[in-house]
Amino acid sequence: MDKFKNLVTLTGFKIGLLATILSLILYGIDPPFFHIIELKAFDLHFLSRGKIQPSGKVAIVAIDEKSLDRFGRWPWPRTRIAELVERLKKLGAKVVAFDIVFSEPDESSGINVIRNIKHKLGDKDGEAKSIIEAAEKDADNDRKLAKAVKNNPSVILGYFFFTSKDEIKHLDASSHNPALTYLKSVSKKEDFVIRRIKKGTPQPKLLNAAGIQENISMLSEAATSFGYFNIVPDPEDGVVRWVPLAIQYGEKAYPQLYLEAVRKYLGSPPLILDASEYGVDSIEIGSKAIPTDEKGRLLINYRGPQKTFPHYSFSDVIDGHVPKNVLKNKIILVGATATGIYDMRTTPVDGTFPGIEIHANIIDTILKDDYIHRPDWVVAFDILTILILGIALSIAIPKVRPLYTAISAICTIILYIILNNYIFNHWKIWLTEVYPIFTLIAVFGSATTFQFMTEERKKKEIKNAFSRYVSPSLVNEIVKNPAKLILGGDEKRLTVLFSDIRGFTSVSETLKPQVLVKLMNNYLTPMTDIVLKNGGTVDKYMGDAIMAFWGAPIWQEDHHTRACKTALEMLKELSELQMAWEKAGIPKLDIGIGISTGRVTVGNMGSSTRFDYTVIGDTVNLGSRLEGLNKEYGTHIIVPKYTYEDVKEGFIFRELDMVRVKGKELPIKIYELLGEKSETSGLNKIAELFETGLEAYRSKDWDKAERYFTDVLKLRPNDSPSRVFLSRIQELRKTELPAEWDGVFIMHKK
Repeated sequence: MDKFKNLVTLTGFKIGLLATILSLILYGIDPPFFHIIELKAFDLHFLSRGKIQPSGKVAIVAIDEKSLDRFGRWPWPRTRIAELVERLKKLGAKVVAFDIVFSEPDESSGINVIRNIKHKLGDKDGEAKSIIEAAEKDADNDRKLAKAVKNNPSVILGYFFFTSKDEIKHLDASSHNPALTYLKSVSKKEDFVIRRIKKGTPQPKLLNAAGIQENISMLSEAATSFGYFNIVPDPEDGVVRWVPLAIQYGEKAYPQLYLEAVRKYLGSPPLILDASEYGVDSIEIGSKAIPTDEKGRLLINYRGPQKTFPHYSFSDVIDGHVPKNVLKNKIILVGATATGIYDMRTTPVDGTFPGIEIHANIIDTILKDDYIHRPDWVVAFDILTILILGIALSIAIPKVRPLYTAISAICTIILYIILNNYIFNHWKIWLTEVYPIFTLIAVFGSATTFQFMTEERKKKEIKNAFSRYVSPSLVNEIVKNPAKLILGGDEKRLTVLFSDIRGFTSVSETLKPQVLVKLMNNYLTPMTDIVLKNGGTVDKYMGDAIMAFWGAPIWQEDHHTRACKTALEMLKELSELQMAWEKAGIPKLDIGIGISTGRVTVGNMGSSTRFDYTVIGDTVNLGSRLEGLNKEYGTHIIVPKYTYEDVKEGFIFRELDMVRVKGKELPIKIYELLGEKSETSGLNKIAELFETGLEAYRSKDWDKAERYFTDVLKLRPNDSPSRVFLSRIQELRKTELPAEWDGVFIMHKK
C-alpha cells in the first residue's frame, strides 16, 4: 500500500511537470487562441486602471453633429476649412493637424462652369475674359484654402497610404508613384533620418505602402508639413493597440500625422529612426526617445474612453464661441466625430472610438513620455514564472488534500492577476498574464485528475455504467446499499409509463441507417432527460419505445403526478423536435403514451450473472395496452380510472371510453390526459361537451351525441376522439343493437 502511494506521488509530480512543459511549449508557439486571450487581458488593464488626466496640450476640433446642423452635410466648401485655419491662427494654436485628406478639387462653387465659359470664349473678348478670370479666382475654393494654409505654417496636412495592392487597383499608376511631387518637395522636412546603431545594419523592416491618397497639388505646394493618418488594428481581433510610427514608401520612411505634430510642436527637430540588427530600436525627436517594437510600432497608452480629451465643435470655433485662450499654444487635431462620417475604431477602452481621438492619445503619450513598455527581459521573466509556479504546485499537489490545493491555486491566480495589474498601472510594464495562469490551471487540473482517477476509478466506473441505464436515485441507492444488487423483488403500488412512436416502422424503411440512428438518438435523449428530471427510472428501451416507472427504488408519494407531468412535458418536447425534423425533411413523427397505476413486483430480475432492475405485473401490461389504444382514438395520453382518481385534482381529463382490453374479462374506464389545471386553453369546456356526448352515446341518443361531438369539433377541429364516435354512431344507426348493449369497446389488439 505504501509503495502504491509513493508511486501515485511520484507520478502525480511527473504529470504536473509535463503540464508545465506543455505551458512552456505553448508560450514559445503562442497559438492564436492564447494570443487573443492575452490581448484581452491587456485590454482589461485599462479598464481596471480607469481614466487618467491628459497633459492639457492636445485638443480636438470636431466635425460633429452640431456642426453638420449648422453648416449642412459633409463635405463642406473648402472656404469653410480656410475659415477654420484662419480662426485657429488668431486663437494662437501652435499646431493644426488635419485628420482629413483633400484628394479631390472642390467643385461646390460652380468653378467648372466658369472655366468652361472661359475655354469657349478663348481670346475673342479681352474685357470679358478678364472679368471671367477674376470670377474664376473668386470662385476657386481650393485656392482660398491653399492661401490660408500657406499663411499658417502651423498647419499639417494629412494623407493616407494604401498598404495592399488590392486597394489601388482602381487608381491610375501615376497616382501611386513613389516620386510624388509634394512628397518629394518636402521630404527633407518630413521623412526620417535612418541612423544605424552598428555599421552595416540593414534597412529596418517597416510596414510597406503600395500606394498613396494625397492632397491635391495646389494644397500640397502650399503646406510645409505632412503626415499619414493610417491606423492599423491588430489582425487577431481588430482592436487598435499598436500604431506604426513610420511607413516605408519607395526608398524612404515617412512619419505618422501625430508624430509630425509632435515634431512641429517641439520646434521641428529632425526625426531619427535608430536601426539595429533586429529592426527598429527607437525613434527620436530632439531629446525625446520613443520606444518601439522591431517594426517601428508604438504601444498606445490610452488615457480613457471617448471625450477624455477636450472637444470643441467646428461650428463653435467658427462662430467665435470658444474662449480666446483655451486653444492657445496647443496641438489642435481637426477631424470628424459625427456618426456616419467618422473613422470608427475598436480600442481597449471603448468599442466605438473615433480615429482622431487615437491620434490625440498617441500625441499625449509622447509629450508626457508616458509609454507602456514590453522590455526584452519580459520573456525571461515569463519563462521563470511559469517554471516556478508549475514546479511548486506539482510538488504540493500529491502532498496536500485536493480542496486545499484548489484553494491555493485559486488564491495564487488571484494574487498574480493583482500583482500583474499593479505592475502595469504603476510601472507601465506589460507582463504576460495568460500563460502563468494557464500553467497553474493545467498543473492542478492534470495532477488532481490523475489522483482522482487512481483513487476513485472503480467507484466512478460502476456509477457511470449504472447511470447510463437507470436513474441517478437508483445509482445512489445501490452505492449506499450494495446489498440491493441481488435477485428478488418487492410488491409496491407505483405508476408505469409507456411511450411509442406511431408508424415508426414505415418511416424507418425510408431512412438511411445513419439517419435513422441519429433520429432515434435525437428523440430518445430529451425524452429520457424528462423522465430522469421528474425522478423516474428508465426501465428499458424497446426500439422506439420507452418504459419508465415511478415510486421505486426510492418511494415517491406523488409517483402518479410525476408520471402525468412527464407525459405532458414529453408532448411539449416532441412539438419542438417536430419543427427541427420538418426543416431536415424528416416525416412528422407522433407518439402515444400509456400510464397505469397499481400494484407491481419491482426488483432485480434475471440470472445470477446478468439481471435488470424492472417491474412486472398486470398494471405494467395495462400500461402497454393503453399506449396502443392511442392509435384507436387518435389521442396522445391515456390513463385508467385508477390513475385518474389519484391525480384528477391537478390535471384536466376527459372520460374517453369503456374498453375491454385483451386478456381481461372486465371492462375498464379510460381517460385522456389533456393538460394541467393551471392552463387556460378552454380544455375544461371541451372535456365537458365531450363527456355529455359520451353519456348520450351510451344511452343510444344518437342525435344528441352527434350534436355534442360536433360542438367539440367546432372548438377543436382536429379532435380525433369526437370523429371516432361520430363514425361509430353512423355505423350503429345501421345496426340493431341488443337490449343489454353497454357501449363497451372491445380491444382485439395488444
